[in-house]
Amino acid sequence: MSAPDLKRAAAERAIPLVEDGMRLGIGTGSTAAAFIALLGERVRAGLTVTGVPTSEATRIACEREGIPLATLEELPELDLTIDGADEVDGNLRLIKGGGAALLREKIVAVASRRMVVIADASKRVETLGAFPLPVEVNLFGIGATTRAVEAAVAAAGCTGEIVRRLDKAGQPVLTDGGHALLDLRLGRIPDPEALSARLWAVPGVVEHGLFLGIADAAILAAAEGDQAVVSVLGRL
Repeated sequence: MSAPDLKRAAAERAIPLVEDGMRLGIGTGSTAAAFIALLGERVRAGLTVTGVPTSEATRIACEREGIPLATLEELPELDLTIDGADEVDGNLRLIKGGGAALLREKIVAVASRRMVVIADASKRVETLGAFPLPVEVNLFGIGATTRAVEAAVAAAGCTGEIVRRLDKAGQPVLTDGGHALLDLRLGRIPDPEALSARLWAVPGVVEHGLFLGIADAAILAAAEGDQAVVSVLGRL
């Protein structure tokens, strides 16, 4: 069974959580894209929802599917956010930001009564950190900020390489907010809360990809033969 099939299976399990009239945060990435396609089918069948997208790419995908949208200024309180994750551990701590939308994703998730993660089971880890941790930083003083981030990483008991994220053409990636991204290739993060606090203390850090105490549940799809088996961490 392919990765897209597993992502769709996780998205299919999440779709019944969306109720008529909901104010819905809609995530970014390939698994979120599977959810958007299924949500579009339900909207065209008569479901009434209003979505708040977490990126310009998600906004475009939702508009293509005919999903009504609003801004977080118009809907500052949301009922539910459905989003993917790059890693999730047994305590529902996440690494997000592989799609460069971590700032908006976190703002939307925290504005929601509930956040549910959808992913294939390969995203489930015992210890966070194999996936590079994204840190969104202001362009002003990026050299000084990078050095301060290096010091924060060391103080939190982590080691590894810190690199500026580049696109396929070798150009620096900018987020929808116009910020740069640093990827922290740490291998493992023994104390995510300590690293989070250290990163927050660095002037120039706009946001980081550790989502701690935010997710309420994770829907994970694994392959067993030619079937997808879906499991749930937390409570839906």
